[in-house]
Amino acid sequence: MINISKITKRQAQFWSKLNIMNPSFSSLSLAQIVNNNHQAASVFEKYHLDFCCKGKRSLEQACTEQQLSISKVTEDLENIFTKDSNSAVDFEKMNLAQLVDYIVQTHHAYVKNEMPQIHTYLEKVSSKHGERHPELNKISQTFAAVKEEMEGHMKKEEMILFPRIKELQKLADNEYAQLQLNISYLQSPITVMEQEHDHAGNLLNDIRILSNDYTPPQDACTTYRLSFAALKAFELDLHQHVHLENNILFPKAIETFRDLQTTVFN
Repeated sequence: MINISKITKRQAQFWSKLNIMNPSFSSLSLAQIVNNNHQAASVFEKYHLDFCCKGKRSLEQACTEQQLSISKVTEDLENIFTKDSNSAVDFEKMNLAQLVDYIVQTHHAYVKNEMPQIHTYLEKVSSKHGERHPELNKISQTFAAVKEEMEGHMKKEEMILFPRIKELQKLADNEYAQLQLNISYLQSPITVMEQEHDHAGNLLNDIRILSNDYTPPQDACTTYRLSFAALKAFELDLHQHVHLENNILFPKAIETFRDLQTTVFN
């Protein structure tokens, strides 16, 4: 259990909001835990617990599915939560427009910058070392599929979904705003984006397995090692990226949409 005396004011408010008298991580969803303290993501990455696409699972369920010791995971989480995390970005306090801008400027920019370089690395090492390490050919092909999917995915977000979400924020800021749109205007593109998140995540998981958890062989050259390190960093960033969208931005947008509908109907 968490040492109550060490819980910060912000964390105490979190437990109170969830109506939990005796704080325990086991019954909370992975998304809830990361939403409250984003440094908890490092713990889930350590144990390969998917907190983005499968963030609605409780910690207990996720540990059971992967045959992990929940006590070990909880101990690591407690170490994170007992540290002062005031310097962490509080995404829950951002409005929809701020969240969209953060995602585009931070994660979309990262993906657009890294994908061409990683793709080049993988083509180079697979052509040079693919005969001795045939898994490199599959890794290169799989990442090419990730690259193609992410390019189209981000374009759809930036041209269709994100403008709709930012327009929603403008309406929410206007107390006289009227919303006469069907929820499918927002829900349909969100559903597509979530499905694409799942697919990209599965492809990167395949790469992680093929690369032995991004572990280069002893005979790996510098570019070989660099490509694996870049792939690992790319997957970590995608987890944060998808978490912000699936578990914070999209639910907040749906909630805002329904609030505006209620205002109109009342």
